[in-house]
Amino acid sequence: MSKNRWNHWWPLLAVLGSVTSLGVGTSLAKQLFPLVGAQGTSALRVGFAALILVCVWRPWRWPLNRQQAWSLLRFGVVLGGMNLMFYMALRSIPFGLAVAIEFSGPLAVAIYHSRRPVDFVWLALAVAGLALILPIGIGAGGASALALSPVGIACAVGAAVCWALYILLGQRMSHVPSGQAVSLGLACAALVVVPFGVAEAGAKLLAPSVLLFGLMVAAISSALPYTLEMLALRRLPPGTFGIALATEPAVAALMGMLLLGEHLAPVQWLAIVCIMGAAMGSAMTRPGAKSAAPQAPATTAG
Repeated sequence: MSKNRWNHWWPLLAVLGSVTSLGVGTSLAKQLFPLVGAQGTSALRVGFAALILVCVWRPWRWPLNRQQAWSLLRFGVVLGGMNLMFYMALRSIPFGLAVAIEFSGPLAVAIYHSRRPVDFVWLALAVAGLALILPIGIGAGGASALALSPVGIACAVGAAVCWALYILLGQRMSHVPSGQAVSLGLACAALVVVPFGVAEAGAKLLAPSVLLFGLMVAAISSALPYTLEMLALRRLPPGTFGIALATEPAVAALMGMLLLGEHLAPVQWLAIVCIMGAAMGSAMTRPGAKSAAPQAPATTAG
């Protein structure tokens, strides 16, 4: 492969690698649920990810004023809530469907800020996808296999709202270096999530095997995806990046099937395709989709 062709393809491969790494890491994390619960698992992931990124970025190198500190605190609280509610959703609904529901958050932000006629097409497609997922206890022909936990759906919707707020708050921190924003944001998120984990799992979180597994999960599902996305953002236009990132629900569903044995019904796969199509369409047609990528933290589910 020529150097020019490689320079064209590696940013896309980096995004797909990020999405895959996130899917593998989250699938592994779910295996900790029987030991420390969803809250304990989220605490391990966020806590270790914060430690890793603080060590990498050394955010103390940049001074903060009071307004910046307050912005980072709000950003971190929302980030912690997103992670906590997403993992709580995974207790009772399949990984791929949780990601698909969560994707409605950033999609709603994108469509709301655009308000062009074509966006009503993507809105309709997203609503159709969510309608195929959300009916509780009602499926094609009344099949009980399509019934989803109301609590799981509520947690996934809560994660979607937090993801939307994460984007809105993140846009207000353009004056904060991205490395400092994500590292200190995760540190604040850990302050939110870790108490829930301690309340759920207690001393079980300190078992050496649990700590080692939690460190591996944090590296695979947080530190590595973020690094790959930051590298890709420097080379990819926002539209192309958004299209590649929109594959996340399908990758999550595939990882759930291969690693967790979560087999979805055809109508649920159709729902995922609808939501992915809406996210890709919105990324392709938004203004500035072909302009240079912004130097801001990327967002990933959970």
